[in-house]
Amino acid sequence: MAQDAGSFKPESGSSPKDGAAANNAAALPAGEDLTMREQVLDIIESILADNDARSESARKNLRALLDARPDDPERALLEHLLKTRKTPGSAVKVPVQREPASLHLESPDTARTVSVPVSHEVREGIQSILADKLLLTAFQPVHALPGGEVVGVEALTRFVGEDGAGADVWFNEAAAAGLGTELEIAALHCALTAAHDVPDNMSVALNLTPATSSDPRVRNLLAAAALAPDRIIVELTGSLESVEGQTGDDGLGPLRALGLRLAISASGAALVSMERIEQLRPDIIKLDRHLIEGIESSDGQKSRARAIVELAREIGADIIAEGIETAAELDEVTALKVTAAQGYLLGRPSVHPLDWSAWSIRAQTEAQPAG
Repeated sequence: MAQDAGSFKPESGSSPKDGAAANNAAALPAGEDLTMREQVLDIIESILADNDARSESARKNLRALLDARPDDPERALLEHLLKTRKTPGSAVKVPVQREPASLHLESPDTARTVSVPVSHEVREGIQSILADKLLLTAFQPVHALPGGEVVGVEALTRFVGEDGAGADVWFNEAAAAGLGTELEIAALHCALTAAHDVPDNMSVALNLTPATSSDPRVRNLLAAAALAPDRIIVELTGSLESVEGQTGDDGLGPLRALGLRLAISASGAALVSMERIEQLRPDIIKLDRHLIEGIESSDGQKSRARAIVELAREIGADIIAEGIETAAELDEVTALKVTAAQGYLLGRPSVHPLDWSAWSIRAQTEAQPAG
């Protein structure tokens, strides 16, 4: 099927180095994550690129550690973070072994509960992350279709640790340790701080579980954010069966009235009932990777995607396809007249503010008429 994408050129040859696992709502397929080494190098580069005079001594410390450990930047970065923490004197314990405990997750494919090991070390590791702020935010660009200009970004959490575990692992273990909301709020604070450097013409999507989105602290953080409400998108992740307070006077209801937008996934493993969609009245419906992968060769996936697009139009919602990794997938969602798309084909996540600015500059350049 021909691609109706105007001047849109996927960034297949110029993606940032950072591509480790996304957050709990956007984990990447196994085998496609970039290495922990690349993630660490991105973090180090971001720290050293800072020109704030107040942090010069910290940058000198990091340079010295890197000189002392030229073959082990992971250890150098971890030692740097330990030396610059607010409460010196105790070591960060990152979980390496996981012993049986009480975490239970529902497998979307089998609809049954499976046990996931959790240990005392896991709880201490998560508490250390919260205390030491060993996390940062990467943003992935969201491209409008068919033109291709970058209209927004999605915030994805990155963790610094010795085991290199993906963000989905950390969030699942935090939930099991009774610290899920605390970790989500810490990640939200980190994302809102990083969003100060996102160009003003881009929206910022933030991932939250329904339970955390209803926490008064989240409402306070979003209300106090430097971002205008109409630039903020809250994407609900995980099960939406018990979601409440997103349209009334509680939870995100008041902020939605001010312009904050709500996004949900309505495909694949996160299939949402029509009744739930009617109740939430989301501003954005997302087609997730489960539905997008191989859509060009599956009539069933095309039919489901088409039905979701029609539903979005009926309730006045935009629709975003995520996880676009091939030109054929982009062709299909463009033909469906999907509002926007994101994925590795279009742009990898990056922790670098210079990349975020470059996306905006490139979009403005492409939008200018030739001649």
